[in-house]
Amino acid sequence: MNGMPDDGLLDGVRQWLVESGAEPTPARVAQALRERGRVLGDAEVLGAAERLRSELVGSGPLEPLLADPSVTDVLVSAPDRVWVDRGGGLELTGISFPDAAAVRRLAQRLAAVAGRRLDDARPWVDARLPDGTRLHAVLPPVAVGSTCLSLRVVRPRAFTLAELAAAGTVPPGGDRILRALIRSRLSYVISGGTGTGKTTLLSALLGLVDPGERIVLAEDSAELRPDHPHVVRLEGRPANQEGVGLVELRELVRQALRMRPDRLVVGEVRGPEVVSLLAALNTGHEGGCGTLHANAAGQVPARLEALGTAAGLDRAALHSQLAAALSVVLHLVRDREGRRRIAEVHVLERDDSGLVVTVPALRWGAEAFVYERGWERLRGLLRDGLYGRGEELVEGSERR
Repeated sequence: MNGMPDDGLLDGVRQWLVESGAEPTPARVAQALRERGRVLGDAEVLGAAERLRSELVGSGPLEPLLADPSVTDVLVSAPDRVWVDRGGGLELTGISFPDAAAVRRLAQRLAAVAGRRLDDARPWVDARLPDGTRLHAVLPPVAVGSTCLSLRVVRPRAFTLAELAAAGTVPPGGDRILRALIRSRLSYVISGGTGTGKTTLLSALLGLVDPGERIVLAEDSAELRPDHPHVVRLEGRPANQEGVGLVELRELVRQALRMRPDRLVVGEVRGPEVVSLLAALNTGHEGGCGTLHANAAGQVPARLEALGTAAGLDRAALHSQLAAALSVVLHLVRDREGRRRIAEVHVLERDDSGLVVTVPALRWGAEAFVYERGWERLRGLLRDGLYGRGEELVEGSERR
């Protein structure tokens, strides 16, 4: 190994450091090596110290991947199967762990850093690390063969709308529609599957909110990073090992309403908090928004209905609130090359039965958004945002 200590020797040093409570500094590593009868040169000691520090304090072999600003997800499914997503789909890396035990140790240490328990009695964890990275891990035998580790990287700086347009998430000229959406104070949800960029787009849109407005975020796990001067962040909390201390998203929404929000934001609508959110959007809190898992924009009313009825709101009442509360759905997808993009923009209306349905207004086009039958209704809703500051919508610029 080119003069580096072998894995057996490193295991002994690791055990000595754990038992002594010592930090893996070069001096401590050299002391541990001497006690095992090994004398190495400065370069070998520094290399061993860095390797041990990375495992005991950092993210082990995953550190260079997590430090890469292009990486959004790091997934470990086996010691020699480490995948990353850099925005173009999953890629198998050359990173590997010595064995399955090393993956398990890293998962347990990261869980401990997040203040959570991960062991045979509780073999999975879903938590947020201090730097904002989202951690999910499952231990064997629930995960067959090896500990499965998933890390979703939250970047400290939100993407701007211009950057999303340059990346192809927003079609040419589509940023004007989105800016008008924010200026018009319409309530909206961003829908899509896992990893389609819902949180990224929402953060960018919140950065467009007038600096004089107060944004209150309610999230299970704090992932939104809007570039805005007045953001109040509320984050849920799981129950502790004694089963107490749980703070649910529904309660956060209630507290947010008492904090004078100009914009109420629910990071991800996925439970009974939908009832409080719809009630809030019907009581003068314009411009509220959130994200929702859905396979298509047309499925959003059904998803909200399922969440609302599970929380005790009957179907008719939910659709009545939904019709008055929500105006627009932005739906994101990932294409076959792994690129994220806004596939559809829908508006909401009632059908003949009184239920809320979505109507396509815009769809993705390589040169611009393509008009659909709901465009005139959407343009009417956006009118103040499109024309309110001297801007003009050039007819035909988005029509294909």
